[in-house]
Amino acid sequence: MIALEPFGRTGHRSSRTIFGAASLSQVTQSAADRTLDVLLQYGVNHIDTAAGYGDSELRIAPWLKREPGSFFLATKTGERKADAAREQLHRSLERLGVDHVDLWQLHSLADPIEWDTALSPGGAIEAAVEARDQGLVKFIGVTGHGIQIAAGHRRSLARFDFDSVLLPYNVVTMREPYYAENFEALARTCAERQVALQTIKSIALRPWLGREHTRTTWYEPLEEQSDIDLAVWWVLGRPGVFLNTVGDIELLPRVLDAASRFDKRPTEEAMSALVERSRLEPLFP
Repeated sequence: MIALEPFGRTGHRSSRTIFGAASLSQVTQSAADRTLDVLLQYGVNHIDTAAGYGDSELRIAPWLKREPGSFFLATKTGERKADAAREQLHRSLERLGVDHVDLWQLHSLADPIEWDTALSPGGAIEAAVEARDQGLVKFIGVTGHGIQIAAGHRRSLARFDFDSVLLPYNVVTMREPYYAENFEALARTCAERQVALQTIKSIALRPWLGREHTRTTWYEPLEEQSDIDLAVWWVLGRPGVFLNTVGDIELLPRVLDAASRFDKRPTEEAMSALVERSRLEPLFP
């Protein structure tokens, strides 16, 4: 079983590996239901989906009926203006078959113009606060990708008191000084304010760059269990972070298996050997 830890200030103890439901975007319901059995086997109790993840919300709906109260449920909106965000939230609730979600996140908030739109009057944040007041969402978060996003999340937390953030975290990304400096500063703020810190791209190997896509992830992932072990253990070796799982249901059991066996963080020597052996490359040059 995978360990539980407080998810920020929400009062929920979430599994340290959160199910990244982008992996359900193009699968059948029967495949999704087999995935649910895997999650239950490992004690995963937190689902992270999004309005933009294809059929993911539809695939999750039967799970919520089959296992009521078993999951902390998070979804996301990619809309930047309040009216469109409200409409998308109601669509998500309908697709999920629920009357509220635990966490609603402003999705991929990185572009400076979109950022200002979303976090200004009339923006998506206005719809989020309204939805929280109405009981449609309990908590509000923000997510993003790219080399600038740690700095971007710091700005977001200065503008609004988000309950969670989500961003990339792996050994190669953290070897970029600018990213590492801002990630560490962001992590300190999150710890001080009890903001949940979610991480993604733990087993990213490199961009596909024209190679044949053999997985449903938008990046080429690590494949060997021993390599996945090291990558997952490196993330979980940092106290206070959550690892959102890979966007491929066939690789999911390997990530969860690694997480269930976590003991301590690998040495820097072991991680350097992984980088060299696997030729890990940054996703965000």
